[in-house]
Parts: sequence; C-alpha cells; structure tokens
Amino acid sequence: MAPGGIVTEVTDGDTVVLDSGLVVRMIGTQAPKLPLGREGFETWPLAPEAKAALEAMALNKPVRLGYGGEEVDRYERALAHVFVDGPDGEIWAQQQMVAKGLARVYSFPDNRKCLDLLFAAEGRARLAGLGIWADPYYSTRLADRPADLLDRQGHYELVEGRVLLADQSGGRIYLNFGRFWKEDFTAVIEASALKLFAADGFDPLALEGALIRIRGWVDDRDGPRIEVTHPEQIEVLAAR
Repeated sequence: MAPGGIVTEVTDGDTVVLDSGLVVRMIGTQAPKLPLGREGFETWPLAPEAKAALEAMALNKPVRLGYGGEEVDRYERALAHVFVDGPDGEIWAQQQMVAKGLARVYSFPDNRKCLDLLFAAEGRARLAGLGIWADPYYSTRLADRPADLLDRQGHYELVEGRVLLADQSGGRIYLNFGRFWKEDFTAVIEASALKLFAADGFDPLALEGALIRIRGWVDDRDGPRIEVTHPEQIEVLAAR
C-alpha cells in the first residue's frame, strides 16, 4: 500500500488522475472504453455509465494505492488498486466497478494479485445480468462457433467450450475446441506462460475434456484463437 492523493479527474471507468498529476490505471479490470481522442474509435456500450459511476465513487475524494506487481506501464501510468476513503471505511474501486457490472476482470502475467476476489464479484454480476452482462456486446462467446469468433477479431472476449484435445508441440500447448485446428477455435499457451502454470501446479494438458472459460484478445491464425499468457485467463467450469 502507498499514499495516493485526491482524485481530480476520472478519465473513464478504469483510469483516474490524482492531484499530483499521477495517472492511475486501475489494474485487474477493464471498463467499457471511450474514444478519448482516438480517431475512428467507437464508444463501447455503457462506457459513459461506467465513467459516471467511478466519478460518483471517487472524484474529489482521497485514495490509497495498492501495488501487487508491475507498478508502471509503457504510458507512465501507475498500475494500482485504488482504495477510496469513504464515511464507512475504504471502498475498493475495482471490486465495486466489477460488482456493478461496469467492468470485467482483465489481468496480466506481471500483475496477478487479488484476482480471486474480482472473479467472484464478476461472477455474481454476470449471473444477475448487471450492467455490461445484459448487453450482447459483452456476451460470453461459444467456442464451437468459430465464424462468430472471427467476427470478434481484435476484441477482448470471454469464450466458453469443452476442450476436445490438449496437445504440446514445439514448447507450446494447444487447447483445441474442434476437430479442424486450422478453422476451429484454439487457445495457445506459449513456453514463457507455461512456467507460470508450472509454478501454480496447473497442468494445461489435464484440461482435455474439460469445460472451460477463456478470456483474452481474439486473433486469426489458422482460425480464431486466444493467446494465454497466465493461468488466470482460464477458468475451469466442469471437469471432463
């Protein structure tokens, strides 16, 4: 934990500016995005609502910062959990935004603290259909519909399906969700990520036959795929 300051500006649903000028990216979450001057960038559904909710929670209020991994990103923003001083004690801003359905869990291999609590809050919000979870834009996608996933190329998605085959080749592990690996959805775990899996005692090869949820950026390399960089991108919903 570290001293923060007063929140003087809320940029969007996951970024605030302090009176010191420090820009804080609220690590562990991704709120709906605003253009913020980017030409051709479309506002994501519920982005203004997410910004307004964070303003109501934190604007002009003192905060503390909690660091749990990499502390600064390439844009010189602080990467921290934000705790807002309130009349009934501190409010963990990330957890509140996720619980309201105005952000989802978004993690990195070098910043993995507190994710279990955020996943729990997200699960409750999703089941209740709160905020983004009532909008088709954020729907969980099905792994057995590769054409639909290709339409979401370049987007951060949650994808559910049963692993047909878990195989290791060339230092990577491939989780295949269909019989035609050049067309169907695949999750790829690179060698660097496998070290994190091993440290956690998590064997991805044991996922064969399991029903899982994967989150990440969809790209197109021999069909739609998501690169998995750390274990928290995979949630096991049911064993084989």
